[in-house]
Amino acid sequence: MATKTRLSRRSALKLGAAAAALPLVHIRTAGAAGKLKVGMWDHWVPAGNAAMKKQVDAWSAKSKVEVELDFITSNGNKLLTTGVAEATAKTGHDIFTFYSWDAYNVKDQLEPVDDVMAHITAQGGAADPTASYLGNVKGHWIAVPTSSGTQNKPPCARISWFKKQGLDLQALYPVKPEATPGQAQWDYDALLKYAEAAAKDGMTFGMGFGGSGNTDATDQIGAMFHAFGANLMDMKGNVLVKKSPEVMAVMEYAQKLVKFLPAEAQSYDDASNNRALISGKSALIFNPPSAWAVAKRDAPKVAEDCWTFSAPVGPKGRYVPTAVYFWGLWKFSTNKGPAKDLMMYLMDKAQVEERDIAVDGYDIPPYAGMLDFKVWETVGPPTGTNYNYPIRPWHHALPSLTASETTPDIAVQIYRNAIHNGMLARLKTGQKIPEILSWASDQLEGFTR
Repeated sequence: MATKTRLSRRSALKLGAAAAALPLVHIRTAGAAGKLKVGMWDHWVPAGNAAMKKQVDAWSAKSKVEVELDFITSNGNKLLTTGVAEATAKTGHDIFTFYSWDAYNVKDQLEPVDDVMAHITAQGGAADPTASYLGNVKGHWIAVPTSSGTQNKPPCARISWFKKQGLDLQALYPVKPEATPGQAQWDYDALLKYAEAAAKDGMTFGMGFGGSGNTDATDQIGAMFHAFGANLMDMKGNVLVKKSPEVMAVMEYAQKLVKFLPAEAQSYDDASNNRALISGKSALIFNPPSAWAVAKRDAPKVAEDCWTFSAPVGPKGRYVPTAVYFWGLWKFSTNKGPAKDLMMYLMDKAQVEERDIAVDGYDIPPYAGMLDFKVWETVGPPTGTNYNYPIRPWHHALPSLTASETTPDIAVQIYRNAIHNGMLARLKTGQKIPEILSWASDQLEGFTR
């Protein structure tokens, strides 16, 4: 499919060679029955890799299959480029990890995994809508949605600062509520109000709108657009931005909001909001609990003062930014049976929960029957800080994948080129809304040609 990410065959072969040179964790057993090469995402929470290695080691010993296990960073798009390189060169790992759109981009090189998904959903429940949108193509699963790395990106905020402003976050989003709290007050008008107060107080909200490397912003801004019903395109590929009252409404709202966001918001990357929270200079970010987990280690007083809760509600509902990781099996794999067995083993509920405990509840299993783990209730400090990180029924919220209102072939281009971020960045510089909508319209029309 046409995207802005392209590699020549020569570059792909070089990347494939680079991938082969990555540090390996070798797991060997006597009398090995075959061999697998597995490329896993290098987890943001340090204990995540150790938990994964332990489980792969256990499966390897029991199955007598030798496993070479790589942990590949997503920094600098290394996970993306390695996957593209292997797809092009048709050599590399047997199982490979894909972030969000990346499995769909190489779908023709992936082995169908309907049988694996039948096993997982039988015990884990139905896959969530974002996972299905990206991973189920024409009625067949091209990759397995995995818990490892899959995340929501709701607000994480400073309890004490919001209390000074008159909002008790722990009362608004408590642990295991007996009755639905009055969460309707947490809407985008409230976000604007508190963003202004934070800017005046030197505690600016750590929300940016950098380019294609700022996926946290892309996800958060896309969820805000969904909450306003502001679709950029439709499923038929029609560009809506110039004639949509919903798009105009969200742009008029964002024009006010960006005034109170950091001066460097246009240069934000995915680490910027984490640093803002951990430094103690931000009252709110949108992020999975990795920032809190690092604060627990490096800035414990900040961590003790953090609470994660659901996204604001907009005119068209409450939408929570989501990002799904997948495990794909290459068609060129020579050991597909054991590869599928390993994926099923790792996605059994007991293994998923064990890994989630190790990463303090960072991973969100994208299956309806795997959201009852105790880790979100017990993790701290403060105890229960991540309880409202998964989408709970009483949140009355929906998952959001930016640009998913149109087909994946077009949506991936909108996402990769960070069109939503670009619209807000232009607002920050003072550009007029009609000019921005014309720019966005031109960009979107280019994706359909």
